[in-house]
Amino acid sequence: MYRDYSSFLSEHFSGKVQKIAVNAGFTCPNRDGTVGRGGCTYCTNEAFNPPYCDARLGVTEQLERGKSFFARKYPNMDYLVYFQAYSNTHAPVDKLRELYEEALAVDGVVGLVVATRPDCLGDGVAELLRDISARTKLIVELGVESAHDDTLARINRCHNWTTSRMAIERLSQCGVIVGVHLILGLPGEDEAMMEQTVKAVASLPVSLVKFHQMQVLKGTMLARQWQDGEVELKQWTAQEYASLCARLLRLLPPRVAVERFVSQSPPSMLLSPRWNMKPGEFAQLLKGALIENENS
Repeated sequence: MYRDYSSFLSEHFSGKVQKIAVNAGFTCPNRDGTVGRGGCTYCTNEAFNPPYCDARLGVTEQLERGKSFFARKYPNMDYLVYFQAYSNTHAPVDKLRELYEEALAVDGVVGLVVATRPDCLGDGVAELLRDISARTKLIVELGVESAHDDTLARINRCHNWTTSRMAIERLSQCGVIVGVHLILGLPGEDEAMMEQTVKAVASLPVSLVKFHQMQVLKGTMLARQWQDGEVELKQWTAQEYASLCARLLRLLPPRVAVERFVSQSPPSMLLSPRWNMKPGEFAQLLKGALIENENS
């Protein structure tokens, strides 16, 4: 089998912990001209921002709304603040410190999860993260996506694999828990290339992995390229994708936990793949694929 996210949480926290996403109003270096323009070809943050996330409200107000949202389902819990939208270390260090400390001051918060890019970890940022990790639980999620430079250039990531590798190693040296995001089915990649990416990540000091199926979302550059026939994408069924995930899991060491296998986007924005499945339904497909792999 594999190490799941619940197991990871139970090793680091004594009670039930819920992530609450916040939008702190950041942007990305490949959107604002720092390293590029236009953003990643597949990206639109509107696809995954929860309804209570609104940068106009401020961090504290978003967290209180998030706590109210989850309290209806799960009373008596602690919270991890998830700085989710865009690149959440892409700002002056003093601004980052102010936002992170504001989040940590909210009642019930026991740690931070900061999503960012591998190229947004300058010296000042790294020292800030080192300081915070010495005082509380800190997870930094890096958008790595692929270990193949040709792929990263194709999707306009504006960084390479070496940058990702160095960022993972640097965060680990700072005492930070490192998670990575990987997209399966990126343009031009076959299964062998995806295996190479997972093996490369598995060789580094990574504690968490999030897998995402390649999704085509309305209004993105990828949607135009796909509809115009400029790029071809894997058209997996949910069963085929579950089987792929089961094979890739064999490449991860036991110390690496998997937080997620599939992304969910609003149906109104999603062009492909349209599986119309609930997370529990995919979990059953994956369970069957894992059993089949063990018996093969």
